[in-house]
Order: sequence, then C-alpha cells, then structure tokens
Amino acid sequence: MMKYLQRLGKALMLPVACLPVCGILMGIGYAMSPHAMQGGDITGMVEIIGFFLIKAGGALIDNMSWLFAVGVAVGLANDKDGTAGLAGLVSWLMITKLLNPSVVSVLTGVAADAVNPAYSKIETQFIGILAGVIGAACYNKFKDTKLPDALSFFSGKRCVAIVTAIVSIVIAAILFFVWPVVYGALVSLGGAIVSLDAIGAGVYAFLNRLLIPFGLHHALNSVFWFDAIGINDLGQFWAGATQATDGHSLGMYMSGFFPCMMVGIPGAALAMVHCAKPNKKKIAAGLLGAAALSAFVCGVTEPFEFAFMFLAPALYVVYALLYGIFAAVTVALGFRAGFSFSAGLTDLVFSASLPAAAKTLLIIPLGLAAGVIFYIVFRVLITKCDFKTPGREDDDDTAAQDAGATLANNDFTAIAATVLEGLGGKDNVTSLDNCITRLRLEVKDPLLVDEKKIKSAGVAGVMRPSKTAVQVIVGTKVQFVADEMQKML
Repeated sequence: MMKYLQRLGKALMLPVACLPVCGILMGIGYAMSPHAMQGGDITGMVEIIGFFLIKAGGALIDNMSWLFAVGVAVGLANDKDGTAGLAGLVSWLMITKLLNPSVVSVLTGVAADAVNPAYSKIETQFIGILAGVIGAACYNKFKDTKLPDALSFFSGKRCVAIVTAIVSIVIAAILFFVWPVVYGALVSLGGAIVSLDAIGAGVYAFLNRLLIPFGLHHALNSVFWFDAIGINDLGQFWAGATQATDGHSLGMYMSGFFPCMMVGIPGAALAMVHCAKPNKKKIAAGLLGAAALSAFVCGVTEPFEFAFMFLAPALYVVYALLYGIFAAVTVALGFRAGFSFSAGLTDLVFSASLPAAAKTLLIIPLGLAAGVIFYIVFRVLITKCDFKTPGREDDDDTAAQDAGATLANNDFTAIAATVLEGLGGKDNVTSLDNCITRLRLEVKDPLLVDEKKIKSAGVAGVMRPSKTAVQVIVGTKVQFVADEMQKML
C-alpha cells in the first residue's frame, strides 16, 4: 500500500506543478484589485489588470479536481499514455454529473433547494484523485483488450473510456449513499467542537488540514466559516461586525491559519529542500520554493501539501497536528484576522482594518515561531524516519549509484531493440517505466531474460531486484531509450 501511495504521490507532481504560479498570480491580482476581494466596482486599468490575473490563476485553482483526474490517470498508467488521461476525465465527469444536486433532486424526488448539501461539494480534489485512479486502473487492465470482429473498432485503447464510464457509474451509485453520511458526520462533529473555545479552534484547524486529501474539509468549513449552523465566522467578520451573533470571538476560526500558511509552510519547505538528495536539490527547490511563495502571498497551500501528502502520509498527519497547536495558541493570544480567500499576506493586509481584527502585529512573533518549529520538526522527522519527500524518492538513490553510467553510443533505437531482445521479446515484457538512470521492467518469464544480450547493447549493467523485476542501468539518457522501447512494445 505504501508503495502505491508513493507512486500516487509521484503521479500528482504533474498537476501540482501547475498550481504555484496560479497562487502567485492570484496574490498579485488581489493586491492590485482589492475590490475583487472586498466587494465593490472594479474600475481603472490597474484593478482591471489585477482582476484579469485573479481569473487567470483561478482558472486552474478553481478546477483543481479536473487537473488531478487527468494528471493522476496519466501518472499511474503503465506507459503514461494520454488515453489514460481521457479515461480519468471520463470518470470525473461521470461521477460529478451523476451526483450533481439537480440530478439528485430528480432521483430522490426532493426539491432542488432541499437536496442534501453534501452533493454540492462533490467536485473535490478527492473525487479528482479517485477518478484518476479509476481511469488508470481501467486503462492498464483493458488497453490491450481484443473484441470479436464485429466490435473490433472498439478494441484496445478505444474500449478504455467505455469501461471507465461503466465502472464510474457503479462508483457513483456507491457514493450516492456513502458521501452524505460521511459529510453529515463531519458537520455534526463541527457542531460539537464549537464549545471548546481556543482548543476547539485548534481541533478544527487540525481536522481541516487532515481532511484536505479527501476534499471533506469543506464539510467542516461550512460549519465554522459559513452559516450551516449559525456561526458564519467569515461572513460576519467581513461584514464589519464586532461581535458574533452566537457570542464566539469573531475570526477565531480563521486566525490560526495565518502563521502556519504564511511562515510555517515556507519553513517546512526549506527543511524539505535541505533534506533532498544533492542531485535533486535544485528540482526540489524549484517546486517547493514556488509552493512556499504562493502560500505566503495568498494562502494557496495545495501545491505544497499535495507534493508530499501521499509520499509521506505520516508526516502529513504531523503537519496537520502543527496547525492544530498553532491555531489554539494563536486564538488564545488574541490575534484576530480574517480571510475571504485564504490565510496569506494579501488577506492579512486587507482584513487588518476591519473592526473585528485584533493584535495583528502578533503575526511577526507567531510567524517566526511557526517557521522555526515547522522547519525543525520537518527536518528531524524527514531524516530520522527517511520520509520520501520531494527530492528523496527511492529513484534518487539509484541516480547517485549510476552517476557515472554512460551508453556506448547514441543509437537509442538499436540499444532499445537489443535490450528488448535480451528481455525475451516484447511478449515477455509486462510493464516498462524509468527513473532518472534506469529502465525498470517487469517480465512474465524470468528464465527468458539474457543478461549478456542486454549488456551487449552497451548499457552499464543489469539488476534483478526480484523474480520478475529487471532494472537496466542506462544513465542519464535513459528517457530516450525508454521512448524507443515503448514504441516497440
């Protein structure tokens, strides 16, 4: 299971890489066009440009589940074929449209405005990831299906989307009953937390982060930020109220996120970069640096969180726990700020002038504390537990070992053909993948593998980590050999 989760985490890198720039665009846009956040007419060239940047960033941020459906499907496909991405999108569309409130209204005979609110929160990152997994599984299983002559047009990859749609209908039927129960339980839990004051704010922040991989944090958000049970912390704060209608301290369910998102995440990201393998530090710094900047500027945290939550789930639980601790401390100390988008610098600046804002300068010591503690905790745990955060994946070890590996020549087609022959031919190969320096293959019959033949292609070596697994050490040009072999397969 852990190996699959790490593979899923790597698959998420493709869509996640699109997100940091979107967060930065939105932060700049809100700074240029404050009325887009606070309400009011957007006038003047500067505000219009800012509004344009906000919408440009939101084009992907607001449709993150689509990106995950396609990106995860392609990443988990054995041969990274685009057909898998199409299958992931088919699955996402099937599930989300079948569980759309307007469709559920007809299916249940309930008025549209009385449909369980859980169905209005079905287009989540979790459903996107689930759709990607379904699409990839259907692709890997059915891409080579051979149908009778009368149906031969739908053989192979053309049948994948059809099968995916059928499987997704079954999954949607299951979610039809399961999703409202889970969502309702979380709403009830939120109601129970309200009486715990600052401790309750910490529990809420912990659960909010913990539920992000499943997209179910929206259920808790509807309790605390909006008007599901009368709290409406966000709405009343930005409406200029000084006292909440239910008596709670306004902003207490938003304030604790600021030090964690603005400075805690950059601290954790820096720890990950420092813990990355030497040959991967620049790659890790590029990804995590942009993610940290988007978290600081406008509180977009998904680029950081999805970069490691499946690679190191235990570390993600600790990350959520740190949020809970800092939220409780922040609220207890009296810091109050609010957000209409997320807990970044942009919202902090805009909310500081509102009547319910209080002790906003405490963000300096709170932020410094969060940055240092997040850094120390992440660095210690990553090194002690060998968590596979970005830049520390298993492939990195082989890259270091194979650093000196080179090919005898650059005729990649000939090399691929010889290696394939040594593997027992294409009918003996069940899967092909590659890391930074190696071809990673699975074969049906290990007795057909001829290592001498493979080495005659000019590769640096052959390894047999298990009975059916074969690794061919090629060097840094491995991608070109893999591409040629994929064509032959």
